[in-house]
Amino acid sequence: MIQQLAVLLADPYLLTALVTILGLLIGSFLNVVIYRLPIMMQREWEQECRAFLEIESQEIDETFNLSVPLSRCPFCNTPIKPYQNIPVLSYLLLKGRCAACAHPIAIRYPLVEALTALLSAVVAWHFGDSPQTVFALLLTWVLIGLSFIDLDHQLLPDTMVLPMVWVGLFLSVLGVYTDSFSSIIGAIAGYMTLWLVYQVFKLLTGKEGMGYGDFKLLALFGAWLGWQYLPVIILLASLVAAIIGVTMILLGKHDRNNPLPFGPYLAAAGWIALLWGGDFNRLYLTAAGL
Repeated sequence: MIQQLAVLLADPYLLTALVTILGLLIGSFLNVVIYRLPIMMQREWEQECRAFLEIESQEIDETFNLSVPLSRCPFCNTPIKPYQNIPVLSYLLLKGRCAACAHPIAIRYPLVEALTALLSAVVAWHFGDSPQTVFALLLTWVLIGLSFIDLDHQLLPDTMVLPMVWVGLFLSVLGVYTDSFSSIIGAIAGYMTLWLVYQVFKLLTGKEGMGYGDFKLLALFGAWLGWQYLPVIILLASLVAAIIGVTMILLGKHDRNNPLPFGPYLAAAGWIALLWGGDFNRLYLTAAGL
């Protein structure tokens, strides 16, 4: 049975199809994480502040975590039935509206599911039947969750970032993406690079240009890919962030005095480097005449 499964997964088309379906399911779960995790963190912070200030804790009416309560319409509180929660398909069948109150469902839910499926398929096709696929899928899913949380709250939760730093360091012991020396130096250099940029920017302007979560996210990529990929990641992330930021300001979609989250650009650049970083590095070195 195991040998038959291995033979089936060796087929790139079948592997990609299976991973695409899995990506749809994971995307549905990521919608839950993106919405609920910041609320869970906010509640935890409030409880800690109350305990520190010796203020009586407020009673919470119901358990709230990633699994409880079951999904429901945020407008009429009607529980969502399993057949109404099929990734992408249910949204299309319901014509983008709640089955109970007909209130529009945010288009972002099926978009997150479709994006997760698409990126998962690309990972499976790129790495094929290998350990790299398994871990690259895990990183891809975490990056999607982090990106949307950062867009919503300008927050990159340690509970998602730090475990992945340790995973990257462990994988380097096995030589999955890079060696241990490059991984350790990459984690240190990734954190310190943006930390220094932050300190210089704050010294010159008196403002905070980015959050500490960005330092940790770049350290994550350093741990996974090695220090050699950090210049490409920083260059890609900065270039895309600058183009999108200037465009939004010119179109009046964003106030230049309000900071833009940098996490999604780092995540996108790091994901690209995960798949094609070697090609970008060679192109960069060739252009530099090295």
